Amino acid sequence: MTINPDQIDDQLLFDFFIEPNLNDSADIICNLIKPLQVIGKLTKRLAQVEVEGKLNGEIELECSRCLENASAKVENNFKVTFVTDEYFTTETEAEINEDDLDISLYDGETIDLIEIAREQMLLEVPTHFVCKTDCRGLCPKCGDNLNNQTCNCETKEIDPRWAKLKELS
Repeated sequence: MTINPDQIDDQLLFDFFIEPNLNDSADIICNLIKPLQVIGKLTKRLAQVEVEGKLNGEIELECSRCLENASAKVENNFKVTFVTDEYFTTETEAEINEDDLDISLYDGETIDLIEIAREQMLLEVPTHFVCKTDCRGLCPKCGDNLNNQTCNCETKEIDPRWAKLKELS
């Protein structure tokens, strides 16, 4: 869904869904389980265009401990400001404030709301996702999923500096 800010007067409200099969750019990290709802408004200012919105959906991620797939909710409020290069500073020593991190450049013609939503969704993906708080993970010896079964591997770790002494007994 691309919008040309020159074709709107002051403000444009939007409400659309990103279907799971359209999630091709993010499917390496996560998969959409249900359509991702994107609600918001695009406001045209004198030198910038502001996009404010909210994401709501459900994604599937791989657990960092047991490597099983599990679902996670995605809810994110976002605000992105777009400016053209003529209004963007090119000073090499310009000080960047926290508010400047939400400023993006655009060509002055179109803004792709689907790409903004995908980017915001990926920003919400946790770097260390755990399927449940009591996930036991994988056995470091045999690789069995400890949530499903108990393995018979010896869990007592011997310090390798003392391993030679074990051979003496």
